[in-house]
Amino acid sequence: MQTFKKKIRYGIIGFGGFAERAIAPAIRASTNSELVAIQKRSIAAAREKAATLSIPFAFGSAEDLVAHPDVDAVFIVSANAAHHREAVSAARAGKHVLVEKPMAINAREASGMIEACEKFNVRLMVGHMIRFSPLVIRMREIVRSGLVGRIVAAGSDYIYDARLTRRSWLMDRAVAGGGPIFDVGVHCLDTLRFILDDEVTSVESSLRPLPTASATEKTACLSLEFSKGTLASIICSFEAPTRRSFIEIVGTEGVISADDFTLGERMIPLQISLRNNGKGTETKKEEIAVPNLYVEEITSFSSSILDDTDPMIPGNVGFENQRVLDIAMAGGGMLSRS
Repeated sequence: MQTFKKKIRYGIIGFGGFAERAIAPAIRASTNSELVAIQKRSIAAAREKAATLSIPFAFGSAEDLVAHPDVDAVFIVSANAAHHREAVSAARAGKHVLVEKPMAINAREASGMIEACEKFNVRLMVGHMIRFSPLVIRMREIVRSGLVGRIVAAGSDYIYDARLTRRSWLMDRAVAGGGPIFDVGVHCLDTLRFILDDEVTSVESSLRPLPTASATEKTACLSLEFSKGTLASIICSFEAPTRRSFIEIVGTEGVISADDFTLGERMIPLQISLRNNGKGTETKKEEIAVPNLYVEEITSFSSSILDDTDPMIPGNVGFENQRVLDIAMAGGGMLSRS
């Protein structure tokens, strides 16, 4: 692993259980990144946690964190409704922005985040870390090679038991924007877009229960059509007794699929079934080593800052996902393509 002389100094905005379990260790494991600050709504809690984890600076507001001269970039992991305000605040302070998915609570806010980062000449990347998975990259390579023929269908599921979550805002529509569609369905959507190298042109959705102004859906089924003709489905839910993710790509000459496609730090089998001259299919498995995807995304973003290059997952990727999410929450419709 390459070691860098200079490191990007990060502040984490919205430091909670997820940040402590996944993001803080990933920043520290990255060879070109350093964790120097955290923010929590309670300054006392922030100081206590920073002392426990040997983090130099603690803040009670995002505005105070981004004003500190020792912070080069922020990783925003707060509730979805805060992403826009915090990203714009960071951009104005000259700090680069890595924001967790979903990018915002609607496409208008996502667009505003892109505009602010462009105006103040800072980098913006959206945390779709699954794009760094060698498993997903291999699936994209297979599709592009033509090995499985013309892609006619695809599907992805992500379910888990949200009753176990400590995120009290997860089902609050005003704070979360959406339920499983926003929280995990966006992983399915973005990964399908990446593997297919294509854009969604229409969406139909079934949401249960129907979301209200104050409450999100708990289970959803999305039916998508892509510009090259591929039909796809996404099932996502907060109401399952177990956590599971799955993805499948169906071509005229073969099928590729994988369980646990969202995970890292493990070996994941990729199943490849190919048509055998009209005599059924031949199936093989490729065991693919997937690293810690949070370390990969942070290292990549820091490299884009250090090398003055475009991030691997720029803001427009999150914006396009957000457009699909917005239509899905409304029950469906067409996406305009200029």
